[in-house]
Amino acid sequence: RFSNGNVKNADKLDFTMYKNADESNPRKKSRRILVAESDRLSYVGNNFGAGSLKCNNVCKYYVGVLNKQTMQMEVHSAQLFNMQPVIPGETTETAKPQDTTQTFRDKVDSLIEAFGTNKQKRALSSRRLNQVGSDTLHQAVAKAANTVIDQKGLEALQQEVVETESQGELALHLPPCNAGADKPENVYLFDDLISPVEFGALEQAGSKMAALTSEELQKMRDDGGCLCVVKHLENMATVGEARDKRARCTYYLSLLLKLARQKSITRKFGQEEGCPRIIQSKLLRTFTVETFNSGRVQNMVSSSMRSKLAAYSLALLLHMGHMTADLTLLHRDLAITEAR
Repeated sequence: RFSNGNVKNADKLDFTMYKNADESNPRKKSRRILVAESDRLSYVGNNFGAGSLKCNNVCKYYVGVLNKQTMQMEVHSAQLFNMQPVIPGETTETAKPQDTTQTFRDKVDSLIEAFGTNKQKRALSSRRLNQVGSDTLHQAVAKAANTVIDQKGLEALQQEVVETESQGELALHLPPCNAGADKPENVYLFDDLISPVEFGALEQAGSKMAALTSEELQKMRDDGGCLCVVKHLENMATVGEARDKRARCTYYLSLLLKLARQKSITRKFGQEEGCPRIIQSKLLRTFTVETFNSGRVQNMVSSSMRSKLAAYSLALLLHMGHMTADLTLLHRDLAITEAR
């Protein structure tokens, strides 16, 4: 799974699999690194560490390979890899080889840095500062820190730390971004939000949505329906291709907003609204997290998935409204807090 786009032609990618050389270690022998190289960019994914997918630990995946000569299917065990782009010139943190010259005290200090309590870390930091014999260095560091705090403020610095830590998480929840776009509507391509096949499957459901009368729209508003959906249905063109496209997009938007209000969903989600099977499968695959509970798999809508739903809904609204959207209505429909 590629984090920032969809593969249109897999033949242009050169895949390489690496495994850990230490096969005697039960923790390391199953570690794998997958590399996909193209003419423009390289992608790397692994099944261990912070960037690995947790679903590999709770689910088993299989791939079927059809032998066209014997017409028999062979089933092989598989794993999911989250492929992240590697930008040339950027430095990545690599595991430092163990220093055999470290003393016992140095090893204990390293453990405190990684796993120690706040009190232990403060004591370690204080002891190291006391080992530095130069008072001039202490004064320079203190002066520099005070200057930064005075200029930006403590709250601003704390906010910068929070924003920096959340940037990596937010990137996973945004639609695929076209960095080389020449106009606003190409930044988040419409086909990345709704593929041509999915758009064709929405024809029947969209026509039913377009056929709603003004009385039915008023009833939706009175019953607490999605205000974004009602607004676009009221302002649709009377005839033509624009009306058909607006109706299909509005129906898909209504499913996104409905999904954002759920905590967990079943395979029957959207059946009352006539949701096509291909759309239902995409919603489950893209906007829910599979968990194993009471002997069965459940599809949960986590807080991070709600953020992803909000991002995709906003991108779709921008395409529907000629790069403008009413954030107040979207805020109400998503039922999220002001801080969120």
